[in-house]
Amino acid sequence: MKFWQLTASTGVDALKLTELVEPKPAPGQVLVRVRATSLNYRDLMVANGRYGPGVPMPLIPLSDGAGEIAAVGAGVTQWKTGDRVAGTFFQNWRTGPVRREAFESALGGSINGMLAQFVALSADGVIAIPSHLSFEEAATLPCAALTAWHALVTDGKISAGQTVLVLGTGGVSIFALQFAKMHGGARHRHFEQRCKAGPRQSARRR
Repeated sequence: MKFWQLTASTGVDALKLTELVEPKPAPGQVLVRVRATSLNYRDLMVANGRYGPGVPMPLIPLSDGAGEIAAVGAGVTQWKTGDRVAGTFFQNWRTGPVRREAFESALGGSINGMLAQFVALSADGVIAIPSHLSFEEAATLPCAALTAWHALVTDGKISAGQTVLVLGTGGVSIFALQFAKMHGGARHRHFEQRCKAGPRQSARRR
C-alpha cells in the first residue's frame, strides 16, 4: 500500500510517499480502506514542529479520514467488512472525562494518522457514517466539527436567541456557525482579523 509520511517536523517538504505491505488488523482492530481525508490547521502545526514535544517521527499525518472496513481482527463483532466508518480523533477515548492516556492515542499526532491507503484502527476508535453523507463529507467531521459541537452544545448548552461569536473562517468557525443556525437560528457575529504591513491591525465585523 502507499502512504504519506513526515520524515521530520520541518514542514510539508518533509512529506515522503512510501510503500509498505498492507497491514493486517490485530485482535480488537479493524482495517479501514481510506477513501477520503481532510486537513486541519493542527496537521500543519504537526508538520512544522509547532504542535509541542512528543510527536514521533517518522509519522503518517492527518487525524481525519473515512472509508470502509476491509477486514476485522479477532474478537471484533460490532463491525463487518464493507461498513462505512470514520476514525475518531482519540483512538482510546469513547466517553466520560478525557484522561491523559487519551492524548497518547491522537491520530496524526501521538500515533500514525489517516494519510494512507489502509489504516488499522481500534474497533472502538471508528464510528459509522450515516448513509446520507459521502466519504468526503464524513472525513471533515472528527476534529473541527466535534470541537465546535463540544464548545457550543456539550459545554455551551446553546439555545435559540443566543449570540455566538466565531473568529475567522477556519473549519471550527464554519462548523460553529452551522451548528448555531441549527439550534433555532441563533444570532452570530463573525470577526475576521486582518494583518497589514506595519504594526497596525484592523478588524472587520460581519
